Amino acid sequence: MEEEPTREEKIGLYDKLVASHTEAVRKGDTMPYTSLNGHMYSYFTRDSFMALKLPEVERLKFLDHYKTTLVQQYGIVQKEYVRVPDSLLQNTAELKLYFDMSYSYTATLKPKPTSKKKS
Repeated sequence: MEEEPTREEKIGLYDKLVASHTEAVRKGDTMPYTSLNGHMYSYFTRDSFMALKLPEVERLKFLDHYKTTLVQQYGIVQKEYVRVPDSLLQNTAELKLYFDMSYSYTATLKPKPTSKKKS
């Protein structure tokens, strides 16, 4: 039986995935994430799993194919985010297809206004 990867190893796999997409930028120190135009499209949770935002049709296929669930954080189901199984996180080539899809989907969303004050 294989040992489950540590949180640090999983974050390393997440970083490798983010680095595989030329436009993606990893942000966050304690909670790594990616965002585009003010929309977060992937993140690594405090519970040590990766969450990925997908469009509805692909999200339903993903949930069925990988036998996973929608993400639940702080008692709220995040309807657009799927929980990425650790086995898929360890397969960067396969997961990259979904990560790229997530980026493309997020690029179609209306940009959110920034809340940061300009100095």
